[in-house]
Amino acid sequence: MSESKTIETEQPEIKEQPRFKEPPLFEVLLINDDYTTMDFVIEVLEVIFHKNEIQATTIMLNVHRMGTGVAGVYPRDLAETKTAMVHDWARHEGHPLRCAIKKV
Repeated sequence: MSESKTIETEQPEIKEQPRFKEPPLFEVLLINDDYTTMDFVIEVLEVIFHKNEIQATTIMLNVHRMGTGVAGVYPRDLAETKTAMVHDWARHEGHPLRCAIKKV
């Protein structure tokens, strides 16, 4: 009978590295003013940021009481787009509502 020899070779350990880095995220902040109605802020949060009524009301109250509120967290290009949408809609409706983006 023939003996079969098993040759064990040591293979280098291969570490998987992610191919792509996750993009940095940015908060879209709504900024309080004395003129924009609470109803309009809630509508903006529901339509542009896809919040339900309870979430939108909670964020609106944060804006009203604290001066700012986080509408959402997105990659930079989406945060900038949503900010522009808010500004355009607010101007069209005659409101001075402003937003800003802040890196998380």
